[in-house]
Amino acid sequence: MTHHHKIAHLDELARNMAELRERGVVTGLAHGCFDLLHLGHVRYLARARERCDFLAVTLTPDAFVGKGALRPVFPEEQRAEVLAALDMVDAVAVNRWPTAVEALSLLQPTRYFKGLERRSEMEDPSSVMHAEALACHAAGGRVEFIDDLVFSSTSVVMRYYSPLLREGWMMSR
Repeated sequence: MTHHHKIAHLDELARNMAELRERGVVTGLAHGCFDLLHLGHVRYLARARERCDFLAVTLTPDAFVGKGALRPVFPEEQRAEVLAALDMVDAVAVNRWPTAVEALSLLQPTRYFKGLERRSEMEDPSSVMHAEALACHAAGGRVEFIDDLVFSSTSVVMRYYSPLLREGWMMSR
């Protein structure tokens, strides 16, 4: 079974979310790299979906994944497909920009979800989280933090997979 119908162009997703908001649907947005999907991601997305009627996920495009020379492990098309296969995710789009700031302005979600570990960044005017929160609020939404398991895909990749990646063992793009 394919889940490609959930994968949309960013502009198409913006139109869909605007129509949903006009009907009173609470729309939510989660944004990130989602390179190596793990239990922390699944719980985060499930908890986010509990707080909205429609959950969209935007992905950091490959060109802007700044997590090391061998990242992302999986290209954006594959990351989008994996997320689209999750029942709690209603739509997936690949972002066009390095952060979610512009996507928040375009999509105007009712709620923008981030992990609780990002809350302290809200007060730092130089942080991406601060800029994203300002964009969310300017678009009429609010930021909500999800408190659950926190794992780091980067730590997992560096600890377990980086030797294999350097050898080209996992390069099946």
